[in-house]
Amino acid sequence: MSDKRVGDRVKTGLVGLLKGTGAIVEGATDVAKDATVTALKGTGDVAAGVTSTASQIVGGALSAVDDVGTGLVRTTKGVVVGILQGVGEITTVTAGVISDTVRAALKGTGAIGADVTKTARGVAEGLITATRDTGTDLAEGAVALGRAAIGGTKDIGGDIVGTATGTMSGAVSGASQVGADVLKAVRSTAKGLVQGAGDVGADIVEVTKGAISGAVSGAKEIGLSLEDAASAAASGAFEAAEEIGESAVHAVRDVAASGVEGVKAVIAGQQDTAAD
Repeated sequence: MSDKRVGDRVKTGLVGLLKGTGAIVEGATDVAKDATVTALKGTGDVAAGVTSTASQIVGGALSAVDDVGTGLVRTTKGVVVGILQGVGEITTVTAGVISDTVRAALKGTGAIGADVTKTARGVAEGLITATRDTGTDLAEGAVALGRAAIGGTKDIGGDIVGTATGTMSGAVSGASQVGADVLKAVRSTAKGLVQGAGDVGADIVEVTKGAISGAVSGAKEIGLSLEDAASAAASGAFEAAEEIGESAVHAVRDVAASGVEGVKAVIAGQQDTAAD
């Protein structure tokens, strides 16, 4: 099936879904999974096929959202889950597959002028929930998610801080929905977000604040300790900062010590260094 036909098929299926009264996430998952498996079966170079297929499926899905005018977050979540489940039936879901899917979703968002922050949340929810079904390591998937979210947003000139916040709150929600370790998801997502900031030269301070803010807002939604969530986010950001350099380390320490949204964070293993 040609790339264009894949996208057109997804769009047709989702326009009907969005205009109806069915469950959008579940319906979008089924449509995207079926399209992914159909497109990748018999493909010689599956890795290259995933990149093209994800782009076309996401493009078709977001075009449907644009036409109907509703369902952005739920459609994005379902499509991401469906793509990863479909890939998982053909081959292993790797960090590269995750990165391609995240970037495709954000690129599609930019193409229709949709809210990147909302899309980032839907992508993160979908990706984290999909780790259960695809056997993807939660920490590895979350790091890849965060890193690709920042890179993909940079590619389209979007709001990087908003993406950090939306990605983190979505990761918290997704982990909670499938009974995964929420704090591990938070820490790993924050690590990926700050790694992504380092990759593209974004403001480490602002991305760290966005990550902690998303962790706090997500924690409020599920009844998790705000301090634990903020500290997990700060700890993941700090891990990434250590890889980037001394200025990044100081930036993350300062954010953690100052607090975000009135919540102070304790960086694991750094309790005595906040005043340095």
